[in-house]
Amino acid sequence: MLTPPRTVVRRDGGLYALERALQRRGFRHVAGADEAGRGACAGPLVAAAAVLPEGRRGEIDELADSKLLTPAARERVYDEVVARALAYAVVVIPAEEVDARGLHVCNLAAMRRALASLTTRPEYVLTDGFGVDGLDVPGLAVWKGDRVAACVAAASVLAKVTRDRIMVELDGRFPGYGFAEHKGYITAEHSAALRERGPCREHRFSYVNVAAVSGRDGRPPRARRPAAGGPDPVLPGRVGGRPDEPMERSGAPGGTVGVALGEQPRPPASVGEDVVMEGGVR
Repeated sequence: MLTPPRTVVRRDGGLYALERALQRRGFRHVAGADEAGRGACAGPLVAAAAVLPEGRRGEIDELADSKLLTPAARERVYDEVVARALAYAVVVIPAEEVDARGLHVCNLAAMRRALASLTTRPEYVLTDGFGVDGLDVPGLAVWKGDRVAACVAAASVLAKVTRDRIMVELDGRFPGYGFAEHKGYITAEHSAALRERGPCREHRFSYVNVAAVSGRDGRPPRARRPAAGGPDPVLPGRVGGRPDEPMERSGAPGGTVGVALGEQPRPPASVGEDVVMEGGVR
């Protein structure tokens, strides 16, 4: 019995090597999926998926893991991904759903929904860190995929920029926590604000540090959430303001689905400010 030839991933291909190898084997449309906000104790969880075009058009200057980019560089790369992608999608899961269903369940569901929303059907899927079941196409979980595969890096930028913009808006709605600066991650400043002010409705009450200052440690996450004392903040694009539904955004030219907002790593000096917050190393 003849065995199929091995797929060779060329070392000189850099961030695009894995996708190019898959394309040589006939998988033209390779999708990448990633998330932002797993380690935050406040704000939504955001997942994104992207399919970049083959060839030079799919090569984006400065593209890298979103945590390795400065905020200004992320915005530039975000605009390029939106302009060049064959398709992209972003799904936002609010904090209350993370509490009710669990972080890992929400993370998998959000990436699955983002991939299912792509208007260009992927023939192969690359995900960052762990696999996503329930897909009808082959896929591969890639360790540190956002530093290895261009489509995963593109998805990481879409998710990160979207979430950062949401957190800046929430900072205006819930002042005093510093959401615009630390984006809901557990920094010393955020921990001090939590102790002083207590949690707000955008905090994740299933997280140990939030539950500890809520005074409701023995109750389940849904019950620990503050009682509704007024209208919840409505995130941009939320239809109807239903708190129990994740939000999807759409609206990019050319039939793509995504957010209508506006390995070649950068040198160590360019590392973004979110690396330590999200578990990386400067």
